[in-house]
Amino acid sequence: MASFSLTPIEPLEVEIRGAGQHARVETVEEMIAFLTSEWPDKTKPGFHSALARSIDAMVMAAEPAAARAAFVDAAHATGMHIFPDDMAEIRNAS
Repeated sequence: MASFSLTPIEPLEVEIRGAGQHARVETVEEMIAFLTSEWPDKTKPGFHSALARSIDAMVMAAEPAAARAAFVDAAHATGMHIFPDDMAEIRNAS
């Protein structure tokens, strides 16, 4: 059986199915899985870029931080919050 190492990112929690429900993502591979199976709207801006950058990072052709940033941007375009990235914005809104 082949083994491979996962590509770590700065951990994040992405809001799913409304406020209060979150999925924790800690690796590029988990971002890919989330994008391909849980993403609410694959037609929104940034989805394909986030997926492509994540795949590039998985095969070491891009930095994991760039893939994470693309994921966050795509999540925002879909209306999802990312924690801890959006904590300051949420605190200011309340």
